[in-house]
Amino acid sequence: MREERLKTTAGLRGTPALPLSAWRGHSGRRYVVGVHPAGAFDLDEMAEAVVIAVRRDETGIAEMVSVATSKESPRDHLRRTWLDRVRSSGATELHVHRLAESDAERAAIASDLQFDTIEPAQV
Repeated sequence: MREERLKTTAGLRGTPALPLSAWRGHSGRRYVVGVHPAGAFDLDEMAEAVVIAVRRDETGIAEMVSVATSKESPRDHLRRTWLDRVRSSGATELHVHRLAESDAERAAIASDLQFDTIEPAQV
């Protein structure tokens, strides 16, 4: 898996553009994500999403720390535990993919992005 940074332009009417990036999975499929700082991340942003915890090295190259999916109904305790764990592992950004329409599609994306560690697939 690797990140492919996307160039964004200024938003409409002078608003700042949402920082975007993309990740390519094992299958070669590309998943566009919104980039959020890990420190100020709102748990509601995880609802119905695939979330990739990322840390950057000194050259700016992204390294995936963990990937998880989330259903519509919040499981705040598990989400907070996952967030605490990835932050303590050095994650400074959370990349959120919201274009999957079902739990099954989110699980398939997480599997496609999953690296070779034992990770809970869903929080």
